[in-house]
Amino acid sequence: MKIRTLKRHFVEAFKSMGRNGWMSFASISAVTVTLLLVSVFLAILLNINYIASQIEDDVQIRAYIERTEKPESYDGYKQELEKLGKVKEVEYQSKEEGLDELIESLGDEGKAFSSLKNENPLRDAFIIYTEKPQDTAAVAKEVEKFKFVNKVEYGKGTVEKLFKVTDVARNVGIVLVLGLVFTAMFLISNTIKLTIVTRRREIEIMKLVGATNGFIRWPFFIEGFALGVAGAVLPIVVITVGYQAIFDIVNQKLGTVFIELLPVTPLIPQLALLMILIGGVIGVWGSLTSVRKFLKI
Repeated sequence: MKIRTLKRHFVEAFKSMGRNGWMSFASISAVTVTLLLVSVFLAILLNINYIASQIEDDVQIRAYIERTEKPESYDGYKQELEKLGKVKEVEYQSKEEGLDELIESLGDEGKAFSSLKNENPLRDAFIIYTEKPQDTAAVAKEVEKFKFVNKVEYGKGTVEKLFKVTDVARNVGIVLVLGLVFTAMFLISNTIKLTIVTRRREIEIMKLVGATNGFIRWPFFIEGFALGVAGAVLPIVVITVGYQAIFDIVNQKLGTVFIELLPVTPLIPQLALLMILIGGVIGVWGSLTSVRKFLKI
């Protein structure tokens, strides 16, 4: 295609958007509303998945060692645990380290336990991490069989419920986002189709004077893409400003150790690119499917 012809298609596309201002505005509005919903739910889904992964990664097995066992045997015990299937890593924690960790985790209230350092009631332990969090229960059962192990803790009952909740949250989120994407495709494409239908006469005249199908399609192709991309601008701005504010509140002002959101970068640039892509593709699809009906005369 010649540059002059391509330039003409761009000029005609943007002139058409101006001539059909209200219909163009309706198309952009449809894109804006639907993509805003998609971007918000997608950001929520990605963060649910991120937080769930953090929680799952914190799941660990604590195997407390019998007091009768000698410290010089610990290296051999550690190697035995590492040989178990589905075990990712094994760390040794002395009872002194365990007490320090307990005191630190309790903050000011933990100072009351400082007096226990001289007569530490805790046991030395191995902290075991599995390759997959879902393997925790199965590995814990294997660890319990070792004679040097006094007790195994991993949050039995709670962990299984936690995995069920995170799986449900992920699956529900995926279904909602996919539903919104298909709804967006339907609404946006049909709104843009209405824009094209109002110009049926224009297409028929171009066809009658000998214009090729490709020549007719190109301006509508460009127009559909432009409408879709234009409709993605506001959702990108809203999700950028809104997510940054929420991120600052949750990760900085609240300073919570329980919830950490996905970093603004690369999440927002990725969402922005995705919104532009979805808007552009659906805009083109809606335009071309509508034009095709009127080319058969």
